[in-house]
Amino acid sequence: MVPLESRADPDALLAKVRQSERGKLTVFLGASAGVGKTYAMLSAAKERLLEGKPLLIGWIETHGRVDTQGLLQGIPAVPPCPIVYQGRTFSEMNLSEILHLHPQIVLVDELAHTNIPGSLHSRRYQDVEELLAAGIDVYTALNIQHIESLNDVVAQITGVVMKETVPDWVLQDSEIKLIDIPPESLLQRLAEGKVYVPTQAQAAAANFFRLGNLTALRELALRYTTQHIDIDLETYMRAHAISGPWPAAERIMVCVSESPLSSQLIRAAYRLAASLKSPWIAAYIEIPRLEVAGEKEKLALADNLRLAEELGAELVTVVG
Repeated sequence: MVPLESRADPDALLAKVRQSERGKLTVFLGASAGVGKTYAMLSAAKERLLEGKPLLIGWIETHGRVDTQGLLQGIPAVPPCPIVYQGRTFSEMNLSEILHLHPQIVLVDELAHTNIPGSLHSRRYQDVEELLAAGIDVYTALNIQHIESLNDVVAQITGVVMKETVPDWVLQDSEIKLIDIPPESLLQRLAEGKVYVPTQAQAAAANFFRLGNLTALRELALRYTTQHIDIDLETYMRAHAISGPWPAAERIMVCVSESPLSSQLIRAAYRLAASLKSPWIAAYIEIPRLEVAGEKEKLALADNLRLAEELGAELVTVVG
């Protein structure tokens, strides 16, 4: 009989089987705009084409960067879908056509993008989820400040609250490719006009693109990538019955309310649980005063509970 401790984890094996039925998500992650995420993604696409793999561009943002635009040559692309909104015509990724063509790999830039009303989905990461569910591999690009669980940390670093974020569960089974350059090199690229046009570059250098901000965001990206790799390694070891020192199973709990500070506590609890590789609970204590609470407070509570659920918490309601 095989010793119990040397058997593969059935949950890990089941997760592996389910993942094999979906497309694979590859995320080119960077600390900020201008580090070369889209360039690296296009370079990887060129390599896949040389290997003979069917590949299409679903959506790419070059931001006018000459080097990036040069890489577009020779890569087939799906024409965008025109959408009329409030009397104006906008372009969005043609999700229906990509699903119809069903390439092996599709490139979808700007994962955190919000689609124009009238699109099949409200957010681009939802488009990507549909592509993955259809068995299509997706290459995408994302900045660290657009990850939901890091939203308040980024706001503390930069003073800017990101409105467009991607739920952490979207990245859970992805392969992360960190595109990293020193902050000094990025500031040099900014000064040379390789990130934004001159007028935008001046404003960026005076605000978001400060050396302290870029250094802190770079460290955040490095830490996130390391943590992601650790989780991938542990999953692999469990699925293949490789013994190793498993972390103690602590549990984290956070109390949720309608307070505007509750979302910060929820994200902090998620980050702590992720670092400890522990399950976590979001507890809401139902008390009589909320029965007469205003609509604003009720909506705030619902938003906070939704955030906790999106970040993977077990929701518990206690009547007090």
